[in-house]
Amino acid sequence: MAVSPYLDFDGRCEEAVAFYGKALGAKCVMMLRWKDAPDQTMCGPGNADKVMHTRLDIGNTSVLASDGRCQGQVKFSGISLSLTAKDEAEAARYFNALADGGQVQMPLAKTFFSPSFGMVADRFGVNWMVYVEPEHPV
Repeated sequence: MAVSPYLDFDGRCEEAVAFYGKALGAKCVMMLRWKDAPDQTMCGPGNADKVMHTRLDIGNTSVLASDGRCQGQVKFSGISLSLTAKDEAEAARYFNALADGGQVQMPLAKTFFSPSFGMVADRFGVNWMVYVEPEHPV
């Protein structure tokens, strides 16, 4: 069994796919647009080129996404994506890339549970926790 997050980007999905490709090395495995749907009555006016469904592979994790309903109501509250980096340098690289145009909530720093941990909301409002596993887990 696998559980994958599904993110609605409210009309900015294609931009998010490009951003995560650059920031995290994410690979877009597939992308369907509303114009590709067999039932065109599902496609709202002006949404033909919007993303109906896409899958990004970030490391060994799949993240699913779409443009959602494009109603200007994106809220990623109450959930964060946790990204485990192999070392502090990789954590800093990912954290800084995600912070570009976003908002740092907790700067990367050594904590009692990690040699490097920080929290950031990226430019789309997606909350991320960047973490390096300690050599000897607590």
